[in-house]
Amino acid sequence: MVGSGIFAIPAAFGRATGGLGALMAWTIAGIGMLMLAFVFQTLARRKPELDAGIYAYAKAGFGDYLGFASAVGYWIGCCLADVACLVLIKATLGQFFPIFGDGTTPAAIAAASALLWGVHFLILRGVKEAAALNTIATFAKIVPIAIFIVVAIAGFQADIFALNFWGGEEPTWGNIASQARASMLVTVFLFVGIEGASVYSRYARDRNDVGVATVLGFLGVLCLLVLVTMLSYGVLLRPDLAAVASPSMAGVMEAIVGPWGKVFISLGLVISVLGNYLSWSLLAAEVLYSAAGQKTMPAFLARENENKAPVGALWLTNVVIQVFLLFTWFAEEAFTIALKMTSSMTLIPYLLVAAYGLKLAWTGETYGADRRGRSVDWARGAIATVYAVLMLTSGGTKFLMLSALLYTPGTILFIIARREQNRPVFTRVEWLLFGVIAAVAVAGLYGLASGAIAV
Repeated sequence: MVGSGIFAIPAAFGRATGGLGALMAWTIAGIGMLMLAFVFQTLARRKPELDAGIYAYAKAGFGDYLGFASAVGYWIGCCLADVACLVLIKATLGQFFPIFGDGTTPAAIAAASALLWGVHFLILRGVKEAAALNTIATFAKIVPIAIFIVVAIAGFQADIFALNFWGGEEPTWGNIASQARASMLVTVFLFVGIEGASVYSRYARDRNDVGVATVLGFLGVLCLLVLVTMLSYGVLLRPDLAAVASPSMAGVMEAIVGPWGKVFISLGLVISVLGNYLSWSLLAAEVLYSAAGQKTMPAFLARENENKAPVGALWLTNVVIQVFLLFTWFAEEAFTIALKMTSSMTLIPYLLVAAYGLKLAWTGETYGADRRGRSVDWARGAIATVYAVLMLTSGGTKFLMLSALLYTPGTILFIIARREQNRPVFTRVEWLLFGVIAAVAVAGLYGLASGAIAV
């Protein structure tokens, strides 16, 4: 979860809302995501036979096609998260080396492509070795974030925070609610990764550890995110905060301690995002590999090399990332688009997991006579489900249409897998679902062609 997003949130929130709206957004996101974390914890305990959770739960609860949709949506979300990482790395370097610009210049795309394929061949040497590097990066990136928080506390000015509190607008409920809504989709991106322990659940010695890791990881990251966001409102006025270039945490640090602060945070970001990029590459390949192992994806995606690396899944993942990376050249705000599309793509899998937790509690499966536990889990599942629906709608129709544009061609993988098994592609209900997704995709394609939807 701690990757590129935390270094960009001061300006991202500054553009959307003031201090009160940010508190509202974090309260809603915190409660919604905590309930989702509890759902993951419950399912890990009650359904220990389901590995690669975020995909397996959707399939167990709602059938093959929605299980596939969860897998392919999460996988594409991982690919987009990797694109966001690559763009932010080059945008950070662009502050010191103008040739990289905002991370989408030809030189930046070429350098990002070289990094993409360098990591690809690193992972092919073995997943455990790549995971060990990510562990080192995790410790390395916490240091600059912790130092930023300490420095921001020391440099916090109550009068500036007070001026930012209402967001520079008339203090009405409508204005504050609008500000909070504008920042909600950003909060989803910052929590993407909460399911990491569940995705790798097949490696756990004790399945209870999956749930514990999910909840503790969420609470730790939530504290970091809220501190970075709120402390920044006490350093710069909102218009100045909104104008800070990515990574905006570096700009806030520079405002407190001078130029060395920008260099220090930028170095920490590069280390953090490199580790985060590695995480997303591993997660993306793992989801494809697990789904292929259960025959929901084509068989070639279940292939491993002599180092036990999921070679088929890894090649497809990085080819798709390369294509997305080339498209950033044409995007006006590539990092923001990648960030919000990652959120949009992963919300469908989150919704299906929350709905499965709710369904399990509703039917009473695995609960026996435990009425109290069933009631608690039903409430948690209901809140998580409502939260996921609200986040999908708060992002607006633009991102739903763009998501459908990716889900529709992604369904080709499902069709290949079904043909390999000589099974009918869709049931009647699944045909209806695919028809709706395809119709939304056509509307999205028309919107792009006509200029109604801009990227």
